Amino acid sequence: MRNFSRPGRSPVYAANAAVATSHPLSTLAAIEVLRAGGNAVDAAIAAVAVQGVVDPLMTGIGGDCFALYLPKGADRPVALNGSGRSPAAAHDAWYLEQGLSITPTSPHAVTVPGAVGAWAWLLDRYGTRSLGDLLAPAIAYAEDGYPVQSRVAWDWARNMERVASDAHAAAAYLVDGQAPRAGSVMRHPALGRTLRRIAAEGPRGFYEGPVAEDIVGRLRALGGLHTLDDFAEAAPEEVVPVATRYRGYDVWECPPSGQGLAALMMLNVLSGFDVGGLSEVDRVHLFAEICKQAYHHRDVLFGDPVVARVPVEHLLSEAWHARARGAIDMGRAAEPVLWPEMAHKDTVYLCVVDRDGNAISLINSIFQGFGSGILAPESGVLLHNRGFSFRVEPGHPNTIHPRKRPMHTIIPGLLMREGRAVAPFGVMGGHYQAMGHVELLTGLIDRGLDVQEALDAPRSFAYGGGVELEDGFSPALAAALEARGHRILPAGPLGGGQVIWIDHTAGVLAAGSDPRKDGSALGY
Repeated sequence: MRNFSRPGRSPVYAANAAVATSHPLSTLAAIEVLRAGGNAVDAAIAAVAVQGVVDPLMTGIGGDCFALYLPKGADRPVALNGSGRSPAAAHDAWYLEQGLSITPTSPHAVTVPGAVGAWAWLLDRYGTRSLGDLLAPAIAYAEDGYPVQSRVAWDWARNMERVASDAHAAAAYLVDGQAPRAGSVMRHPALGRTLRRIAAEGPRGFYEGPVAEDIVGRLRALGGLHTLDDFAEAAPEEVVPVATRYRGYDVWECPPSGQGLAALMMLNVLSGFDVGGLSEVDRVHLFAEICKQAYHHRDVLFGDPVVARVPVEHLLSEAWHARARGAIDMGRAAEPVLWPEMAHKDTVYLCVVDRDGNAISLINSIFQGFGSGILAPESGVLLHNRGFSFRVEPGHPNTIHPRKRPMHTIIPGLLMREGRAVAPFGVMGGHYQAMGHVELLTGLIDRGLDVQEALDAPRSFAYGGGVELEDGFSPALAAALEARGHRILPAGPLGGGQVIWIDHTAGVLAAGSDPRKDGSALGY
């Protein structure tokens, strides 16, 4: 139990249902759906739609979505890849011929947004409410206005240059050329009209007709290769989830094209260490060493499995994680390597558990803050820049290719034990997310932290040639890591996260919410 004489927050305990998101208005929308009789899927869609309006630089209908859904009694989750594909004309050879690279604000960084299709897919199969009903709160906020929350305002100010460079986006998201301040009210009437069209027509209202025409017209005017056929043929894909066993728990992730596999690889390596018994410096050093190895393999090997072969079985094998474990020197930092046989940031996450025990883990993103910064003017759709993750490198698994999904950083997670749901969980923060899953789960399982303590704990991330350290570690940690050969990098907040723990013995849910954002967990 936390020290109540110090600032902080406690887990939210609930007997019936619980929601955890990174925005209070999103959480409120989900709770209202649950109390009105809706299920976990209904509540999740209402919540994410609201957040696409009230936290527009992080998510929205111009982005992508992944989900793990575990109906009560199922022995494994349903996994949905709701990410979009590149245009049919997007050949890496064309980019090389043109001398073009894919920059964050380029139309070539925009793949067909997959979120709306994913929401409709989930509702058609597992929901009890219509998409129109569930979009009503988001429509109201877009048309009538919403107050900007503190963390949203902070992010908005840090990323305002992204929308300032696009006249249409600047008109929608800046006030007199500046980011809105916390507490100010914003409205997005064009987006509200588009949400009304989707509410009336379903996903066709987004992927066909005036909205698609507006988006495609805007992208082509900027040099994009998108066509109306690319949008009309867009569809989410049910995929086979991947899992590993860690300390008696089954950890489930979506498979590539997401990076969830990297989290499982790291957990497999950690299974040979007493993580809970390590000192702070040993734990952070160990995390840095496994992170470098797993992410190096991710960067070289992960891509859309429809187009590229990703060696999932080998990367989850005893052979791979034994070799990775054996390469770790607890006294010295090492350079990442690719084993010879392998030669071949900005997001929202939410989770819901309903009164019947159904659990959903859902993540939705426009990638970087304000995505590409490109706004389709009539529809008010702000477009993501997930295609920035592509390479223009023929032969690489993640090279750009017609109708291909890029390697994705956004990953929902789900924890089970003995065939029952234990916790939907997720961590935001771009590339950090796979490492975030590892830090969150080891906090819960190895260190005995409660859900809120595990989210609150300071985080580290070894990526980009050094180790980022959040505030909250001991003052001596940086020096101790430098003595082992690590280069310490400056770090702001590393993501955030949500988790709902299901205590089957007590019949109670414990929900933790994002401490680095305006997170909110509620239950009843």
